[in-house]
Order: sequence, then structure tokens, then C-alpha cells
Amino acid sequence: MEPGNDTKISEFHLLGLSEDPELQPLIFGLFLSMYLITVFGNLLLILAVSSDSHLHTPMYFFLANLSFADICFTSTTVPKMLWNIQTQSKVITYAGCVTQIYFLILFAVSDVFLLSVMAYDRFVAICHPLHYTVIMNPQLCGLLVLVSWIISILTSLLQSLMMLQLSFYTNFEIPHFFCELNQMIQLACSDTLLNNLVMYFSAVLLGGGPFAGILYSYSKIVCSIHRISSAQGKYKAFSTCASHLSVVSLFYCTMLGVYLSSAVTQSSHASAMASVMYTVVTPMLNPFIYSLRNKDIKRALKGIIGVPVM
Repeated sequence: MEPGNDTKISEFHLLGLSEDPELQPLIFGLFLSMYLITVFGNLLLILAVSSDSHLHTPMYFFLANLSFADICFTSTTVPKMLWNIQTQSKVITYAGCVTQIYFLILFAVSDVFLLSVMAYDRFVAICHPLHYTVIMNPQLCGLLVLVSWIISILTSLLQSLMMLQLSFYTNFEIPHFFCELNQMIQLACSDTLLNNLVMYFSAVLLGGGPFAGILYSYSKIVCSIHRISSAQGKYKAFSTCASHLSVVSLFYCTMLGVYLSSAVTQSSHASAMASVMYTVVTPMLNPFIYSLRNKDIKRALKGIIGVPVM
């Protein structure tokens, strides 16, 4: 089998975070714990939103979609890593690598767009509260989510198809715990100019565009909050978007940290360690950020686990 044009190998070796045998049980236990917390935390958030009629609003509809994307995003990388540690194998097939890249890009882009959609929702809620229910109607909310997923699918499909055109001959060791697009392009022995151009253009367009939208939304939100006369009103308005702002900051700061660490140190190991933040830690923390200070979600979670609601 020759997957891709003139490709001479059918599998790669994922070197992981460490090759020290003594550290493997610790890494396995740590990542298994974080993965289970991520899955159950986000599943509880989805169940809370779907089971409580008070949470059937645009903000929580977007939040449920974000939690679903986070579960899938983490599930794309961590289970394979855990399997490799458990079986003491570093192998991932060529098809598995391409599939991993496809879903990584899909759910990463969907995260970016869902965060920008949630920023727009907060912008409308705070800057145009009287028209909120008219503007953020169910049809628009569904359309925003649908467009986010369609763009994500098309982007990941384009990047994956372009990777299939690359050739890999001798260097089949990936200094990472998953197949990352940038490193795969660097390992290729064929011409990668077009792949790099598309990758960086997509990163600027699909990463910078939504981020600019988030910044614009929050600049308008800050201006509206400043115009509120009472301190209690300012606090209430800010508290409605504090959780989202925290998630946005965590997501973009960790992503930026990955690429800065990669550019500054030129170390694949440092890049792999930094990638843990946005692939594992951020999806794990999101449910806690949204639920710890949110009385509505707390009430819904108590209803799910059978705790009497006061």
C-alpha cells in the first residue's frame, strides 16, 4: 500500500513526551485522569444545558456545542497516546496520522469560531439588550453554528488532502505525541511551499479573523459597561461575559505559547510540552470555568446528580 503520491512508508513513530521508561506510568496516569475529567466535565455541561429549560438560551446553546467540540478535540489525540504507552508501541499508521490531522484541524477551527460566535452573543446581550431576543433568534443561532462547522470541515478537508500529496521516505519519527500538521510538513521530502502557504494563510484568516471579531465585540462591551451608572449594574454586565473571556484568554494564550515556544527554542520537545496546554488542559478547564461562578449551571448540575435545589 502506498498512501499518497510516491510515499515509501506506511506508518510513523510517535516519540511522545518522553522516552524515559520510568516516566511512562506517570504520564499514562496523568493523561488518563485529565482525559476522564475532560470528557465527564464537558458531558455534564451538555446534559445540564439540555435538561434544564432555563438554559435553553443562545449562550448555553453555543456553550454545549463548544463542550462537544472540546470532547472530540481531546479524544483525537489522548486515547491514541494512552494506547501507545499501554502497549509500549509508538506506531501510528499513515491513514491514522492523516485522520488525526483532519479531526484536529476540524475541532480546533470549530473551537475558534464558536468562541467568536459566543463573543457576538455577549455583544448583542450587553450592547443591544432590548433587541436581544429578536436578533439572537433560534434560526440565526442554528445558522451561526452550522456555518462554523461547515467552515471547519472544509478547512480540515483541504489541509488533509494537501498533505496526501506529500512524500515521506526516510524520516518517519514524529517528535510529538500526536500528528501535528506543521511537523508533518517539515518531515516531508517533497516540495512543501504550497502546503506552507495554505497552512499559514489559513491560520491568519481563520485564527486572526475570529480573534479580531472577539476583540471588536469586547471593545464595544467595555464601552457599554462604562456607560452604566451603577456599580452593581457594571458588575452584573461584566459577570455575564467573564467566563467566556477567561476561556478565550486561556485558549489563545496557550495556542500563542505553543508557536512562540516553537519559534524561540526550535525544540520539538518544548513544542510538544506546550501543545499539552491547548489540546488537553484547556478543554479540561472549560467546564469548570463556566460552572464555578454560574448559578444556573450549578442548579442544573444539582438536578442531574439528584441534589435538592435550594
